[in-house]
Amino acid sequence: MNDCHANADHHPRQSVTAAQATLHCLTGCVIGEVSGLLIGVSLGFSAWQTITLATALAYISGMSLGVVPVMRRQSISFWPALKIIWLGEVVSIGVMEIAMNAADYAVGGMQSGTVFSPVFWLGIGVAIPAGFIAAWPVNWWLLKRKLKACH
Repeated sequence: MNDCHANADHHPRQSVTAAQATLHCLTGCVIGEVSGLLIGVSLGFSAWQTITLATALAYISGMSLGVVPVMRRQSISFWPALKIIWLGEVVSIGVMEIAMNAADYAVGGMQSGTVFSPVFWLGIGVAIPAGFIAAWPVNWWLLKRKLKACH
């Protein structure tokens, strides 16, 4: 796929590469997740409606942050770039979203009733590291198996 896989074969570097890939994925997820939580809580959505919205927006922003660099770096259009990144991103974002939404739900952030509540922000503060911790080993495995592309 690209030179990140050369680094994925050496154990110490593989963990760093997986962490970098996870941080990149987390950036996209957080943009969509927080947007979805802000909208869902502000509009009084149920927890499941908020989770659905946050997850959909996380996939949109996460996939966008994955596709655009590949398009630019390889001078290709959207669909060929999506074919390169889709599997790794779908799995990584999925794991990240499960962990983030579960953590936020457990803390009570999405049920706080208002984005001005400290519990709302505590939920986000707990969800972000939970997403990273859950997705890091998954990204490590995906990189090792050459199922994820670095961006």
